[in-house]
Amino acid sequence: MTAFVLRLPERTRLSPYRSAADIRRGPPKMDLQWFAAEDEGRTEEASEYKIRKAREEGRVAKSQELIGALGLLFPALTILFLAPYILRSCVEMIRFFFLRINELDPVRDRLVAGVFFSYLARLALPVAIVAFVTAIFSNIIQTGPLFTTKPLAPNFSKIVPRFGRYFQKTLFSMEGLFNFIKSVVKMGIIGITAFILIRSRIRELANLQTAGLWLGLTAVAGIAIRMLIISALLLLLLSIPDILFQRWQYRESLKMTREEVKEERKMYEGDPQIRARIQRRMREFMSRNMAVNVSRADVVITNPTHFAVALEYDGDTMSAPQLTAKGADDLAFRIREIAKENEVPLVENKALARALYAEVEVGRSVPVMYWEAIANILARVRSIDAKRRRADGIGA
Repeated sequence: MTAFVLRLPERTRLSPYRSAADIRRGPPKMDLQWFAAEDEGRTEEASEYKIRKAREEGRVAKSQELIGALGLLFPALTILFLAPYILRSCVEMIRFFFLRINELDPVRDRLVAGVFFSYLARLALPVAIVAFVTAIFSNIIQTGPLFTTKPLAPNFSKIVPRFGRYFQKTLFSMEGLFNFIKSVVKMGIIGITAFILIRSRIRELANLQTAGLWLGLTAVAGIAIRMLIISALLLLLLSIPDILFQRWQYRESLKMTREEVKEERKMYEGDPQIRARIQRRMREFMSRNMAVNVSRADVVITNPTHFAVALEYDGDTMSAPQLTAKGADDLAFRIREIAKENEVPLVENKALARALYAEVEVGRSVPVMYWEAIANILARVRSIDAKRRRADGIGA
């Protein structure tokens, strides 16, 4: 099937001013070409090579919303479960410094800095470890194990300002609209969650002015940790459509033009003219050997016109019949002509000829499932050949 590519005339860049009259008429007009899509004509799905190359460069479908939601949820749960330990460590740290406030000099005594960083590690290290593991996990579940340094390589083309591309991507594109809606939904989730939690505890919060420090601290901390966990769960639900959108956008960004598909096919399969030349040489080589192979065959099984396979069998040297030549259409006609010239019997068996042509390569033995059918054909051919020889002897 021939593919037709419709080539449109290349668009020329419009000048902000078309004439001197336009200059006098008013201020310069923005070139709408700046907002034109650069990926027009990319209608073909990305090949395996392009997907693999994009992955090596670090370009993968990934949702930052999932990373952010998990990065908020698991550290918040860690704080919730370690709250008694964190509170005891804070009280212990405050007691240590307040009891020695007149004994230690932060400028001269190194003990102060050592104790401070020791408590800081005890408080922050568990949460930091959970956040680090969560960040790695949330990336791996989306992209699989992937490590590449190519995104870190300097690319000076990225620092060149491309305002048209920027405005197109952020304002006049499906991605810009989706990100805008996503930002509004995120603000709504956090705002509504905070409003509902605070409103449900409004009386308790109003009475904190008469409560003790401990009660006020636990009440505010409880509301804050609930707000974090509920917001994280809702943002996790929001990440599901974001994942689907990012994967769709990733596939769209990797689409190729027909010219790119042709060039890639040439790179992997070779130039079509060279490939055709190689196939022609192979046909010539097979034709030269085919005359010898068909001439020594015991029988040629035909379709009768579309396929032809030549079989040879010697019970003393072969464990199974071998296919010595095969062909379709013109090549099948050539095999039949050579068989007639060399008095090789022709037997018509459409199903067997088609099956042997499709499943057995030249020089290979015939599978066991076809032995019985071939044995019957060879027995019939040899019986006919024996009768013909006896008839020739009697006639002589």
